[in-house]
Amino acid sequence: MRPVPQMSPEIEEYRDVRWRREGTRQVETAFEAERFIEQIGFAACLTDSRRPGPSLYMAVCGRRDAVKPRNVQTDHEVSLTWQLKDDLVRRGKVYYAKLGRGKTLFLAPRMIPYWHAIWGMRRADETRRLSRPAQAVLRVLRREWEMSAADLRDEAGVKNRQMFTRALDELQAAMIVAPSEVFYQPKFTYVWTLGVGRFPEALRRRVSRAIALREIARCFLSGAGMTMRGELARVTGLSRPEAGLGNRALVAEGYAVMLETGVYRLDAGELQSFDRPATAAMM
Repeated sequence: MRPVPQMSPEIEEYRDVRWRREGTRQVETAFEAERFIEQIGFAACLTDSRRPGPSLYMAVCGRRDAVKPRNVQTDHEVSLTWQLKDDLVRRGKVYYAKLGRGKTLFLAPRMIPYWHAIWGMRRADETRRLSRPAQAVLRVLRREWEMSAADLRDEAGVKNRQMFTRALDELQAAMIVAPSEVFYQPKFTYVWTLGVGRFPEALRRRVSRAIALREIARCFLSGAGMTMRGELARVTGLSRPEAGLGNRALVAEGYAVMLETGVYRLDAGELQSFDRPATAAMM
């Protein structure tokens, strides 16, 4: 069995700065959260140090070893992350949804075309690829534009709650529908809308699959400094072969170097240009 490559202290420090895993640069407001997502390109919401990739929760904690407590209801950092998530959904300046392979992510607007090129769905393919409940939900939203979950389920005629949830998951994964608001009183519910209503230009921009794979790989590597085996696939939901295609495209243009199969690092020039104090001040 081949030894697992180890992350160098320099790469960990690089990630600390880029992913805001530092106590002096914690995310505390919706504005800071939006800046973080725009700078890093994409991030998970509530993942902790046990999962790879940038995370809003980790940026709120401001430390690389953050682990969610068992009792999350009374934890301040989890509560703040959840509150910021709700604020970002309302503000609508970053994309938030349960995307391909069940990955719930925030996307900066500049990254939406690349995700859509991989997981999006053309309108001509909806009848063939979407389930009947998903098509029923979509018909209602295209007529009403925005609707709470309970009203949407009634209007679509999808009486089974689990079937309705699966339909919404399908539509989110295809980047057709996304939440636009969340309410907790009189009961918890999301309001759902069409993604194209918030990000029309980004979702209508055509990008080839090859370019999308390369730019998703670039986005992750620019924040991570180094990609370990399978890491890009686990973070984004890409298949391993597709993640490899994206990383190898970066090698071909000189942006990255391949250390061994599945392990890629920013080109030495890119890493040397990383100046910790300057980068911290910039962010």
